[in-house]
Amino acid sequence: MVNSPERPRRARVQRDGPLLVEGPVEVVGEDGEVTVSDRFMVALCTCRRSRTFPWCDTSHRRRERHSGEGGPA
Repeated sequence: MVNSPERPRRARVQRDGPLLVEGPVEVVGEDGEVTVSDRFMVALCTCRRSRTFPWCDTSHRRRERHSGEGGPA
C-alpha cells in the first residue's frame, strides 16, 4: 500500500486510549507481520490488552475493582 503524496497521515494520541490513525493503513508488527486496514480511521491498541491486537477492541476501558476504592468489597 502506498501513502498518498497529497498530505501526511494524521495520528491522534489519546490519554488512556488507543492511537487513532487516518486510514487506510499498514501496520507492521514486532514479528514483521503486516496487517492492513482500508477503513477511513483506525484505532491502534496502546495498552496491549486487545484480543484483536494491533487493533483496539476497547479492552483499556475494563478496570478491576479492588476493595477500598469507594465501592463495596
